[in-house]
Amino acid sequence: METSFDRKASALFDELSDLISASERIIIITHMAPDGDAIGSSHAMWHYLRSIGKENVRVVLPTEAPLFLQWVPGVSEALVYDKQREECDRLFAEADLIIGTDFNTPSRVSSAEGVLMAATCKKVLIDHHICPTVPVDVLISDPDSPATCLLVHQYVRHCVSGTLDECLRDCLYLGMMTDTGSFAYNTASPALWRAVGDLVEQGVDNVGIHDRVFNQYSVDRMRLIGHALVNKMRVFDRYGCALITLCKKDLRQFNFQKGDAEGLVNMPMQAKDIVYSVQMREDVATDDERAAHGGCSTKIKISFRSQGDRPVDVWAKEQFNGGGHANAAGGEYYGPMSEAVQRLLDTMGQYLEKKQ
Repeated sequence: METSFDRKASALFDELSDLISASERIIIITHMAPDGDAIGSSHAMWHYLRSIGKENVRVVLPTEAPLFLQWVPGVSEALVYDKQREECDRLFAEADLIIGTDFNTPSRVSSAEGVLMAATCKKVLIDHHICPTVPVDVLISDPDSPATCLLVHQYVRHCVSGTLDECLRDCLYLGMMTDTGSFAYNTASPALWRAVGDLVEQGVDNVGIHDRVFNQYSVDRMRLIGHALVNKMRVFDRYGCALITLCKKDLRQFNFQKGDAEGLVNMPMQAKDIVYSVQMREDVATDDERAAHGGCSTKIKISFRSQGDRPVDVWAKEQFNGGGHANAAGGEYYGPMSEAVQRLLDTMGQYLEKKQ
């Protein structure tokens, strides 16, 4: 069945190709704390552009990729804005074209927001989140798409009919796999299965990619997960909601590394009576974040998940300056964990359905 996006996609893809053809210095940027779809979509575009002869292309990550995604081909060559700001600022100032992937608001690029918004070159956004607010010249947006990597695959296939490069295939498959929980949810799109079939037919190492993403964690990470589920999880039976809180003390105890909490927020929903899950993790605010929030040095990163027709994105947006998909959203709170938890508890009844 043809969708509204399908009807306009060809013209949008042609516009993007025209901009690419006219550009030599290209930056690709994705969101902070990049996940599999962010890393996959940004690096898939990088590999594609290099394959068509665009040599002066750089990927900029607002913050470093987690350890479990360091294997992705090209990640070692990406610039990290938080660590290489001066070089990144120079590249943004010199760029002919900026391509953003997998974010819908400028704030999602963290401290790179200012330089992104100030750049005077042409800009493109490829994204699958709702209500994009990034000012761009070409917007390739489909909230019904389960992954930004699917949109990138559709664009690449609009341009290339033959065999895709192995690295490009790996990046595309990574994003589709991770943003659907290994194809466990958000899989109603027939286009997703056509794209996966295309990649598998071409020989993508789907088993190996799954193993590198999900089976290479440390023993400390496994112990952290056990601690979180046994000691740090509260269940609110009235709403079928679980809350996991991880403070700095918990993270230090288990030698926390970026990515160690990946997937934790989904685990409570494996229990038959839990349909909402929230995870709060204490983090250190960056200099820019402290300046923007009255000098507060503590940031609480919040993940929301739900099942079925039970949205959590509005809760994340209205109470925690976040957003995302109906069943998978994120937010943040600047202040003590106790205050963030209290706000969550005070507003729970406004956004969650009571159990029947």
